[in-house]
Amino acid sequence: MKQIPNLFTLLNLFFGCVAIVFIMQYNPQGGLNLSGIGLMLGSLFIFLAAVIDFLDGFVARLFKATSAMGEQLDSLADVVSFGVAPGMLLFKMLELSFSNNPEISNPLWFQLPAFILPCAAAWRLAKFNLDKEQRYYFKGVPTPAVGLVIASLPLARVGNWNIEAFFKNPYIIYTIIILLSYLMVSNIPMMSLKFKSKAVKDNIDKILIVVIAVVAAIVFQWAAVPIVFVAYVLLSLFIRPDQSGSV
Repeated sequence: MKQIPNLFTLLNLFFGCVAIVFIMQYNPQGGLNLSGIGLMLGSLFIFLAAVIDFLDGFVARLFKATSAMGEQLDSLADVVSFGVAPGMLLFKMLELSFSNNPEISNPLWFQLPAFILPCAAAWRLAKFNLDKEQRYYFKGVPTPAVGLVIASLPLARVGNWNIEAFFKNPYIIYTIIILLSYLMVSNIPMMSLKFKSKAVKDNIDKILIVVIAVVAAIVFQWAAVPIVFVAYVLLSLFIRPDQSGSV
């Protein structure tokens, strides 16, 4: 029974590895666009990994099987599923952005900045493991949240929004990489979605983010993920959480 939560964590890692395999199958020169099956399946497996990442903590509490090994294993799995896999997704998106640019003979060097994100994810997770204060708040944006933002981009479709044209601009992708990497390694207090009490006034930020998430999901479908992420960051900045979880 004690190993069941760890098996869930390993399933998170497994899904992250599967996501990388599908992402690597994407070839912009092969005539595919961002609706290509490789990127879509890779993104979906990152989302599946996130579901398992949530469940392993729940299962650990259910079986009262939390352990130091489980915490370390969880971080190692998260590096792959929400660091390396989204990094490979960004790598392929940069490959797409340079595929129609004949002036760049070897775009590989221009794609390597994609790996800044998994490096930042590893740094953020290591810092989290050493800091025991982050219970009702986080220092920096959690790695799974960043991974889901990246994974949502190939899936997002809003009316006639030409998302493929959006990603043909590498400077937009570079901006996303730098911004998300900084938010992960920063010490900016970010809200945790754990409810400390039943009082509405103590959880107003969490209630707002849930409402925004529901409305955005109905209106924008997959594009709701980056919208909710921006709302999460802004609410954390304006309703600053403290170490006790109060606001």
